[in-house]
Amino acid sequence: MGLRERKKTKTRLAILDAALDLFLEQGYDSTTIDQIAGSVEISPRTFFRYFTGKDHLVLWFHDQGTEIMMDTLRTRPADEPPFTSLSHALRAVLDDMEGSTPDDAARFLKLHQVLDGNPRLVGLSVGKAAEAERVLAREIASRRGVDPDSDRLSHLAVAFAMSTLRVGFECPRRDVDDLHEIVRRMRETIELTQSLMRPGWDA
Repeated sequence: MGLRERKKTKTRLAILDAALDLFLEQGYDSTTIDQIAGSVEISPRTFFRYFTGKDHLVLWFHDQGTEIMMDTLRTRPADEPPFTSLSHALRAVLDDMEGSTPDDAARFLKLHQVLDGNPRLVGLSVGKAAEAERVLAREIASRRGVDPDSDRLSHLAVAFAMSTLRVGFECPRRDVDDLHEIVRRMRETIELTQSLMRPGWDA
């Protein structure tokens, strides 16, 4: 990463940190973009170079996870079973989470608190996850040489994969404040899911 990209990443994270702290301190709806920008000594115009708004800021992690999964899928062997490829993509996301710095882990947990306190944001998050599933299903369908608009198997494979992460995150309880424990549970759930699948079901 060049100097310019490092500076952009540093600014993006500074904006994110300031926003999360303000959301938790005074509430999501009560926090303005002017306040976020002012707390990191940038103009609102500069804020919009990094995020389209508050909702984009909160949902940015979805985009990051989808990008990691897509990048991983493109490196997998073309003849690999779809769910196997998706499992590798899921583990790539978990690897990224596990390699998080303490600051990254704190952001993740703060974001979780913000989402839990705002039902509208939870709805947006669910919608963003559904959008990611459609993108992944198109990639899986393309790898299988089928029409993504009519092939249910590609969509099912993606739905199973994504629900594996969700169940691993939420079960047995959601109030875990250790990121590495969350990652461990999600890894175990991936392994459990794979052990339950009949070989060749996604051929």
